[in-house]
Amino acid sequence: MNERRDPGPRHDRPVVGVLHPGAMGAAIGSALKARAGAVLWAAAGRSQATSKRAELADLVAVPDVAVLAQRCDVIISICPPHAALAVAEQVAAGLAGRDPAHRPLYVEANAVSPATVRRVAELLGGDEHVVDGAVIGPPAWERGQSVLWLSGRHADQVAGLFEGSPFEARVLGPEPGTASALKACFALQSKALPTLWLLLAEAADKAGVGEALRSELTRDGVDLDERVAALHTKAGAKAWRWAGEMDEAADTMAELGVPDGFSRAAAELYRRMPDTPS
Repeated sequence: MNERRDPGPRHDRPVVGVLHPGAMGAAIGSALKARAGAVLWAAAGRSQATSKRAELADLVAVPDVAVLAQRCDVIISICPPHAALAVAEQVAAGLAGRDPAHRPLYVEANAVSPATVRRVAELLGGDEHVVDGAVIGPPAWERGQSVLWLSGRHADQVAGLFEGSPFEARVLGPEPGTASALKACFALQSKALPTLWLLLAEAADKAGVGEALRSELTRDGVDLDERVAALHTKAGAKAWRWAGEMDEAADTMAELGVPDGFSRAAAELYRRMPDTPS
């Protein structure tokens, strides 16, 4: 019987692709430079702001996703949650004609549900080609700010690429989807809970009891308007992205058999923020 070939990185300095270098993607790309032979990004259709971030992170541009898919040993997808499947589909199309024994390892690092991770794996040839990733923390340019949680058969290999980088890589286990489940649970407190203040303010104002509620909350040391303003400031132009993350978190909760309404309500509230496209 022929031994199955390892689809993970096959040499010490693999070529890594980042799709796409937004704020987080640029930080991840920069973090990988010490251990990668090159860090590529696909320039087609990307904005001038993305190009500038990639340039500042010293990433190497290639024409499009198809070229990147053919050249890379590892591909890291870090994009808005709602675009995760579309990015995986582009990579799958770009891999057409590539030797199956040399398929890249695909790191699904978006804030998606375990079900979405499974769909990505189906597109890319199975679990052996996919590592599930979840970043908790901001784009990291120095150590101690962010953790990259990983799960999957080749999670250890991906963690090794981040050794000594600003991202602390931790492995949860061999099952893809575990890292995404952790991210969804974390997002309930980081993004879903704060929307309760929006809901309280809106409900009280519509019921005509806004002033009374604010008075009661003040007695408990809570300034409702301050909490609402703080969430608007924190979410800002990212509210549309957080809405997609809450959708994925809700799907995770539903799959786990626990109430998913908190996340779905949060998604709706983020979509209604002024900076969120309809």
